[in-house]
Amino acid sequence: MEVTNVCEYEELAKQKLPKMVYDYYSAGAEDQWTLKENREAFSRILFRPRVLIDVTKIDMTTTVLGFKISMPIMIAPSAMQKMAHPDGELATARAAASAGTIMTLSSWATSSVEEVNATGPGIRFFQLYVYKDRNIVRHLVRRAEKAGFKAIALTVDTPRLGRREIDIKNRFTLPPHLTLKNFENLDLGKMDKANDSGLAAYVASQVDQSLSWKDVQWLQTITSLPILCKGIMTADDTQKAIECGAAGIIVSNHGARQLDYSPATITCLEEVVKEANGRVPVFLDGGVRRGTDVFKALALGASGIFIGRPVLYGLAVDGEAGIKNVLKMLRNELEMTMALSGCTSLKDITRDHVLTESDRIRRSLSRL
Repeated sequence: MEVTNVCEYEELAKQKLPKMVYDYYSAGAEDQWTLKENREAFSRILFRPRVLIDVTKIDMTTTVLGFKISMPIMIAPSAMQKMAHPDGELATARAAASAGTIMTLSSWATSSVEEVNATGPGIRFFQLYVYKDRNIVRHLVRRAEKAGFKAIALTVDTPRLGRREIDIKNRFTLPPHLTLKNFENLDLGKMDKANDSGLAAYVASQVDQSLSWKDVQWLQTITSLPILCKGIMTADDTQKAIECGAAGIIVSNHGARQLDYSPATITCLEEVVKEANGRVPVFLDGGVRRGTDVFKALALGASGIFIGRPVLYGLAVDGEAGIKNVLKMLRNELEMTMALSGCTSLKDITRDHVLTESDRIRRSLSRL
């Protein structure tokens, strides 16, 4: 069967992967309301296209933290990718470099920063949790710097791991032939706990639940790399992140894997963008499955988007080629959406190109 859109990769991955692995990648927290809402919220945003514009040439290039990339579609951090395919994060790194975009490596990767760097040139960010033992943090950051990573994506929404009930039912554990490569020499690489969410017992013992804004400032004392705060959802936290020196913000609800009944990221985006007011770039993570979704995020002020699960599903189905195809399909769909909306470059995409649910309510009320 020819795959014609990104969503079809999920069904193919479900057929191919062991149930425990597919469930780990696909599940959200508790009732999984936010997981559904991350997708459904996009469907409530409509287009206001412009016509009779020459769209012979369309430019999707952009710049992120000073790095030029081919399109505003980047790869989010996703843990333990070798559960999906033997090449894991190495395939992801090669696919991202081939597409001319950014890959973010999870600190919980099954490939090390050094192994990813050895795949060849590429613009890569490193996702970081802060641990009680700050020497672990220093060690990870130092290695990421040495391996040529260009920014730190600091996860700020995980003082505790969300309750993913399907992982509890499956008694999720990392398969014994795999390890968390970045922790291998720290005697932290193996996980054999199967209670809670599988990872929960491990993470709870290591991740610092006292993480606060002062730690964002502390992180800047141990690295010169720009720091993106990943997991911001409100204007208040946007202001605090900027005051603490964040170089950018990723609007994210952790793929709906943390606090269920959090709003969809696309519905939080505009609030964050307005508060940032151009001081730092704002990116969106969560629920993107179509080029139309990318366009909607850009119209609401995002500087770019990150995709997570689609990469895992492409990887599971066809390795590096699968990820390349996911990125290609999203790129082609974004190009088509731009053409049909009358936009020849990303700067042409404006707030006037979309109509949100709030816009429609305001219009209805104005007619009363």
